[in-house]
Amino acid sequence: MTPYDLIVIGGGPAGYVGAIRAAQLGKRVAVVEQERAGGTCLNWGCIPTKSLLRNAELYSLMQHHAGDFGFELNGLTYDWSKVIGRSRKVADKLAGGIEFLLKKNKVDYILGTASLPKGGQVDVLKKDGTTAQLAAPKILITTGVVTREMPGFPMNGTTVIGSRQAMALPTQPKEIIIIGAGAIGIEFAYFFNAFGTKVTVVEMLPNILPVEDTEVSVALEKALSKQGITLLTATKVEKAETTATGVSITVSGKKEEILTGDVALVAIGVTPLLPKGIALKLDEKGFLAVNDKYETNISGIYGAGDIIGPPWLAHVASWEAIQAVEGMFGKRKPQRRRAFPGCTYCQPQVASVGLTERAAKEKGMTFKIGKFPFQASGKAQAMGETDGFVKLLFNEPHGELIGAHIIGSEATEMIAELGLAITLEATYDDIASTIHAHPTLSEAVMEATEAAHGQAIHI
Repeated sequence: MTPYDLIVIGGGPAGYVGAIRAAQLGKRVAVVEQERAGGTCLNWGCIPTKSLLRNAELYSLMQHHAGDFGFELNGLTYDWSKVIGRSRKVADKLAGGIEFLLKKNKVDYILGTASLPKGGQVDVLKKDGTTAQLAAPKILITTGVVTREMPGFPMNGTTVIGSRQAMALPTQPKEIIIIGAGAIGIEFAYFFNAFGTKVTVVEMLPNILPVEDTEVSVALEKALSKQGITLLTATKVEKAETTATGVSITVSGKKEEILTGDVALVAIGVTPLLPKGIALKLDEKGFLAVNDKYETNISGIYGAGDIIGPPWLAHVASWEAIQAVEGMFGKRKPQRRRAFPGCTYCQPQVASVGLTERAAKEKGMTFKIGKFPFQASGKAQAMGETDGFVKLLFNEPHGELIGAHIIGSEATEMIAELGLAITLEATYDDIASTIHAHPTLSEAVMEATEAAHGQAIHI
């Protein structure tokens, strides 16, 4: 039995980051990964989807707006296999980079399926068919989640698919029905629509991106509808079945209708991927239950990342793993997540951090709102990207920032400034007195701040 200080089960954004941090602290560490370093995020999620979305953004820009920039394009075409192939190359390159980082930090990387027969021990069925027993006083579970299936509508990998299959379809579907309008559903809706697939999105809640600020969701609905995507909100799936030619979905909402398509993408949520073996306590939603130190009900076994529940975000997973590892080895008192950025990479992009307007109202808070439209931004006009706005919430009476919401070009890059502001409890005065470069999109943050007090210059 090979001894370690820490064994990490799962090599995704929580697993490999936690392992490297433990190695930086001088610990002997092993990572057991079932498939490939980088996990779902790098191989089948965050990174390859952003590659696909970049292709979609460029094609849409050239197809619909080339003339705005003085370009004349004739016979614009694309090669679907190369579109998909580029995203796989990006993922392959970065996965190799993670393996290099593990090796550089002297972390043992073991490909295989791990099980937990008891505390302090991990059994591994390796890819080559051999077995190994590993021992460590600390074990960190970072095995993540998988797509949740719809009851009675199982995935078959061809006509009923999850996000993993969606990003590697060998043939572009003519019509696709997307069930679920969270970030995954909306990103794929934008991608397929950009290349001419007829897209219908079904969402049971009143708005798409239901976790976002309602005003942002409504603005995105208008933008995506203008692009040609059919959005059926407040609509429930009554029946779903495969047919000889694809899928048939019966829905009820504003009206009852039967939707047909080549493919149905199910994006209704995720379910935890738990290692077999010792009985670990789950929370009320079925995710791994942990305490404030990220420790499970079994002493010495910890959990971090998607496996412990929402938000299912790679950057949150990495942050949690670092907290857990530094806590278990006495380097700091671990913290639980507070304000974190959420991003959706369609066009226009959506990004947010902190409280939505409705959440602040539910808490009975008194606050001021500042908004600034990109239509009034010189940089946005120069770029030809004037959709959207910045919306900021400032608490009263001290004026600290409690929520930030952006819809527009590069919203996902702009949100970091506002996350830092919330972390530092920055006030209206702090942000307004920070000189923002001109011309930039981030000037909209300063203007929205000043708008909260009726002092914006450019609106």
